[in-house]
Amino acid sequence: MTVTREQNYVGVFDGKVGYGAKPAVIVIDFTLAYTTPGSPFFAEGVVRAVADTVPLLAAARAAGIPVIHTRVEYHPSGADGGWFVRKVPALRKMVAGEPLAQIDPKVAPLPEEVVLVKQYPSPFFGTPLAPMLAALGVDTLILAGCSTSGCVRAGALDGVQHGYRVIVPRECVGDRHDGPHDANLFDINAKYGDVVGRDEVIGYLGGLRAKAA
Repeated sequence: MTVTREQNYVGVFDGKVGYGAKPAVIVIDFTLAYTTPGSPFFAEGVVRAVADTVPLLAAARAAGIPVIHTRVEYHPSGADGGWFVRKVPALRKMVAGEPLAQIDPKVAPLPEEVVLVKQYPSPFFGTPLAPMLAALGVDTLILAGCSTSGCVRAGALDGVQHGYRVIVPRECVGDRHDGPHDANLFDINAKYGDVVGRDEVIGYLGGLRAKAA
């Protein structure tokens, strides 16, 4: 008898982390590199995710919760990217002054929102994200961004390892192909956090706003 993937995971990888009381939204690498046709990183899935993240950001800002952005940037030599840049040579385009390295204006940070510059997949690695979240008293990370199979997955893994509840609104993350996108959402939901609908997250944020009023 053939056992489906979902049946195989039942009773082992089907727990829920739920929502805490003090969330932050982490918007991972929604840069023009992924939304500009002709860019080596262009991905229709990311274009859709950027558009679907706009209402999420509006809800987060209305609720007054922290919104933190990340983007990738390297020295022109690529030396600060180590073997990652050698593995993915197109990353060498992501240097200071390169328009593709800038955040897509559709999800542009507000002046008061922190933008972290990173060189590796995880938003935690080599950045001050962990102490910043600790100082803010955050207990829940809502992850948006790209790519699902790379930096979002790395953020989910590091998020749970740093002691945070991880929530991924599925419409707000994207990849260049449905295969790795779907597989990694399945893995994140099975092992590291909860993959849920964006509207559910917006409802949760609305509840926080109502409590604060």
